[in-house]
Amino acid sequence: MAVAQRMYARALFQAARDEGRLEPVASDLADLAVALDEVPELRSFLRNPEVEPAGKAEVLREIAAGADELVRNFVHLVAEKGRAGELAEMNRELEALVAREQNRLAVELTTAHELSDEDAKAIVAAIEKASGRTVEATRTVDPDLIGGIVLKVGSFLADGSVRGRLERLRRELATTS
Repeated sequence: MAVAQRMYARALFQAARDEGRLEPVASDLADLAVALDEVPELRSFLRNPEVEPAGKAEVLREIAAGADELVRNFVHLVAEKGRAGELAEMNRELEALVAREQNRLAVELTTAHELSDEDAKAIVAAIEKASGRTVEATRTVDPDLIGGIVLKVGSFLADGSVRGRLERLRRELATTS
């Protein structure tokens, strides 16, 4: 993520926290990011360097008309500064800042087979105990893992899958003379 995206997100985060409106601001910006994700034409429009920033600001003003005032001002400023195409990245950074503020940790659990709710709860409880944070876990299934689990927390990846172990063994054997 670019430094500018972090700076914009941090500025919005601090303003929203100072105003006591962190939840509605984060929710409104997330809704806008979903719209950008679901409407590729909008995303392309905002990233098009041939479109003037003022035109992008006008479109975003209309889209964000019902949003919190901080979000409306934020998207207008971002568009005027020529960074409207980076709103999704700024939203991801804002989400990370809000999660840290609220002591939440987003974890992706990937397993070769569907976990039972009981097993998933046990894994989440172990992560909560180790991290001291509230864990929000998403679960996916990837049969190519063969067995085991892959945990992803932000940019940290812990690969305890059979496929991962086999790959590490293959690399070790290939480098051993």
